Amino acid sequence: MDWIASTLVVMLFLGIGGWSENQFASLYTMAVFILESTVLTALVGGSFGKLALRLRVVRFDRSGRPVSILMALLRSVMVCLVIPPLVFRPDGRGLHDMVAGTSTVLLRDITGGVGSRG
Repeated sequence: MDWIASTLVVMLFLGIGGWSENQFASLYTMAVFILESTVLTALVGGSFGKLALRLRVVRFDRSGRPVSILMALLRSVMVCLVIPPLVFRPDGRGLHDMVAGTSTVLLRDITGGVGSRG
């Protein structure tokens, strides 16, 4: 969902023709994705796609403090490497979450339920 939104933003700036002909369009999309997911994760607890799916990124220590901008950036870059989200623990936390000290949880888990999603 986030990648599609990032692609649409790049298409908006380059135009459809410019997007399909520009050899750097995928790098622009990745840059928009990293920026969007980093800023939104640090400010409101999740990227556009996570928020739409009622997921939140929280600190693994459950301190209630927001994820720092640096940890959100590290997490976003790790997601772009593709392999970290595919390597995960039995509790569902991906390598990107382990490195950033975060966990992805359902909104209901924050508001009183039990359990988490990696």
